[in-house]
Amino acid sequence: MSRIYLSLKPILVAMDLRDLAKAIRNHPGVTRKRSISEVMHFIPSIGQNKVLASCGEDCAVLEYGDSVLLLAADGIMEPLMKASPYYAGYYSVLVNINDIAAMGGIPIAMVDIISMKDFKICAQVMRGVEVAVKKFGVPIVGGHTHPDCEYHAIDVAILGTAKKKEVIYSHTAKVGDDIIFAMDLDGFYPEALPYAWDTTTMKDSQLVREQVIVMNKISSKGLVNSGKDMSNPGSIGTLGMLLETSAKGGTVDIDRLPRPENSDFIQWVMAYQGCGFVVTCPSQNSEEVIDMFAKVEVTASVVGSIDSSDKLVLISDGKEEVLFDFSSDIITGCKPSAMVGMNHRF
Repeated sequence: MSRIYLSLKPILVAMDLRDLAKAIRNHPGVTRKRSISEVMHFIPSIGQNKVLASCGEDCAVLEYGDSVLLLAADGIMEPLMKASPYYAGYYSVLVNINDIAAMGGIPIAMVDIISMKDFKICAQVMRGVEVAVKKFGVPIVGGHTHPDCEYHAIDVAILGTAKKKEVIYSHTAKVGDDIIFAMDLDGFYPEALPYAWDTTTMKDSQLVREQVIVMNKISSKGLVNSGKDMSNPGSIGTLGMLLETSAKGGTVDIDRLPRPENSDFIQWVMAYQGCGFVVTCPSQNSEEVIDMFAKVEVTASVVGSIDSSDKLVLISDGKEEVLFDFSSDIITGCKPSAMVGMNHRF
């Protein structure tokens, strides 16, 4: 299969490229990440030699013989809990599974912390958790319950595993790499959740489990140099985090982004992806990577390349705009020199 670029005609007809950059920079999914830089420096570095990576990655990476253990945790934002307790529960599982998948790992098990004020709302949350656990086949094996709170919250931690030499890190992008966006275009925005692209609730378990494992299969072939799952900052914002952590720059041709037909572009690039990854790889590997995503019904395309500029630049129809200049801009503040020995704060 030859390399295919999707959406080749310019999309910014009624929208200036600068307006797009401004929208992404001001997107709460991006701006709320900056608090990571304000928190992580309070955590003391212990210097454990078993910690291969932590701050800046989707999971902490802990050496375990010839393999690694992948450890991550996520808490669901209060606005999501208020908008849809069911989806709060469902996504508390999904976001953690995607963190393991992004690093080429296989999820093993989870623990949760549920805080409740109203049992009816708690029941909706746990119904979402139950559905997700059954769909993805990753068990919850324990946790903690707060039955007498003045608020509702769900937090989940997850454990996964991978081969030591096959972990996909986000701080290891290389100059000259292709940037590939991979997204499941078959989805919808749930009511009251305009920035959550749901691609999993309506699909059968076999397909979504294959989508979770595809990054593991890609990593086993050594095809990519770096990767992340597309989370709350959206597709381009997630790439920004990868570039910041890798201390690299890059260009993205936004006309090449995979996207559903007739979609609102700003909404699309800022949406959390139920199944979405950004990876970087040598150009000779891009075709195989794209084909492997296609086998699990995920649409992938080369959208740009990595460079040494320390800037993320958007281009469209011959025009360009600097989205982030990492010599001065901060998304998370996570740099390669700060990784080893620090606790994971994503």
